[in-house]
Amino acid sequence: EKAGEWEASLQLLYAMARGRLESTTITYIAAISACEVAGKWEKALWLFGAMALSQLESNTMSYNATISACEKGSEWETALQIFSAMPRSLVELNMITFNAVISTCEKCGKW
Repeated sequence: EKAGEWEASLQLLYAMARGRLESTTITYIAAISACEVAGKWEKALWLFGAMALSQLESNTMSYNATISACEKGSEWETALQIFSAMPRSLVELNMITFNAVISTCEKCGKW
C-alpha cells in the first residue's frame, strides 16, 4: 500500500543519518512525496524544513511536492505561504507549481 511508504521513507532518512550517509534533495523530495500520498502534510512540511536545516538547496520540485502535500491536507494558507516564498528564495515557478496552488485553493473552496 502506497500510503504506508511515508513511514518507510522517514525510516530510510533516519537510517541514512545514523549511518552518516549523505541525504540529497532528491531523497527529501521522495520522502515529501510519500507523505503527500499518505495525506501526512505535517510530516511533509517538517521534511521541507529539515531539508533546509541540512543545508540542502530547495528547488522547484521540493516546493511543488510540499505544496501538493498541503493540498492533500486542505492547507491552502500554508500552500500559499510556500508558493509566495518561492520568488524570494529565487526558486523558479513552473506550470506544476501554478496547478498545485490552484488545485489547493479550488479544493478548499478558495477559488
